[in-house]
Amino acid sequence: MAESALLLSRAQFAFTIGFHILWPAYTIGVSGFIVIISVLWLRTGRPVYRALLRFWVRLFALGFAMGVVTGLVMSYQIGTNWSVFAERTANVIGPFFTYEVLMAFFLEAGFVGVMLFGMDRVSPRLHFFSCLAVALGAVISAFWILAANSWMQTPAGFRVEADGKFALVSWIGAIFTPSLPYRYLHMVTAAYLAGTFVVIGVCGFYLWRRCHQEFARTGLSVALPMALVLVPVQGVLGDLHGRNSFQYQPIKVAAMEGDWQTRRGQHLVLFAWPDVANERNDYELAVPKLGSLILTHHWDGLVPGLTSVSPQERPPVPYVFFAFRIMVGLWLLMLMLVLAGGWLMLRRRLSEARWFHLACVCSSPLPFLAVLCGWTVTEVGRQPYVVYGHLRTADALSPVAASAVAGSFALFILVYTALLIAFFFYAIRTVLRGPIDEATERPAGVQPGLVSAPAGQAAE
Repeated sequence: MAESALLLSRAQFAFTIGFHILWPAYTIGVSGFIVIISVLWLRTGRPVYRALLRFWVRLFALGFAMGVVTGLVMSYQIGTNWSVFAERTANVIGPFFTYEVLMAFFLEAGFVGVMLFGMDRVSPRLHFFSCLAVALGAVISAFWILAANSWMQTPAGFRVEADGKFALVSWIGAIFTPSLPYRYLHMVTAAYLAGTFVVIGVCGFYLWRRCHQEFARTGLSVALPMALVLVPVQGVLGDLHGRNSFQYQPIKVAAMEGDWQTRRGQHLVLFAWPDVANERNDYELAVPKLGSLILTHHWDGLVPGLTSVSPQERPPVPYVFFAFRIMVGLWLLMLMLVLAGGWLMLRRRLSEARWFHLACVCSSPLPFLAVLCGWTVTEVGRQPYVVYGHLRTADALSPVAASAVAGSFALFILVYTALLIAFFFYAIRTVLRGPIDEATERPAGVQPGLVSAPAGQAAE
């Protein structure tokens, strides 16, 4: 029963955290785009930028609400299913979450109302400041959450007491662990990519349907250059993050690469089917020595393999191996899309290429799928530890019955499915309704006789 409770608790946490991470990625990315549009509106005064701002603030609100609702669940879940982890790491992890609330959530909560409802009630500069504060709060929130996760991945600045509890030795050391800079930049860039690709998808949808042309062209002319910068930068950050993981978590990297044997001149496995029982790869397609070159920058660099540790110290190899390749494949698809878009922009054919508009629509989910795959690599690759090298996942579990976890897991699936349906219902309705015509305050392209008068005029 203990094994069943552990498996169910891990599955439930993976489901809830995987569902939750989509919304911070969405809100960080969209809020960054909103700030840029706000600057353009302030500098030019063009109505199309105001329309873009109003439209994307509405879509941001939906994602923000989803992030708050699903985020509240996480702390309670740690207490109910992972109480041993909470008890032993509270002296280190607790302050991270406290600072996240005090420095980030309060900042977002204080200005999000002005951002959502103040466009017609405050000055443009104050509204811009509110948008900037919300966007800043989002990245500060990400800093503290990722600092906590990085401490769990590459723990530092602590000691373990006789009772098994973690005690702080260096607060700075605990915050700025070796993996934090790479993990933070990699995740925040992924979030900006996610928001940017949502914008690209919506603008591509309007261009494909031949509606709201100026709105879509203007939005795409801002989002596509952002993506042209972000996608290559993300590739560089991913390489740096991988080399950092190779230094501090070599067995995770061995699982990512499918390297079973320790050797110099390690090959790069492009594809294989890991055979865990026999500690080998079937159907392997590999490039000789390229693995060592990527990880060590030397053709004959030494790369540890999975067999350098006992089977009990290895993560579930197939999950990490395939998630990593899917993530890289998704990045390559995004790179091809933005390069094609950049070529079309140079040729001034962006508005005419209907195949590209459809490709933009289809590409919207790619960054979100890549985020899920990336976190699968990060979290599954850390196993069998919850605090790497110090606290095993099996030892962090609450004394909870498997039946209780199964019941809560089923409830989470039902509630989160309902939330997702509600989000897509309102998001799709907002997109189909289209931008607001700033001159009439009606959906663009709708005749006056088809829309009721605004509430204020009706009252008069």
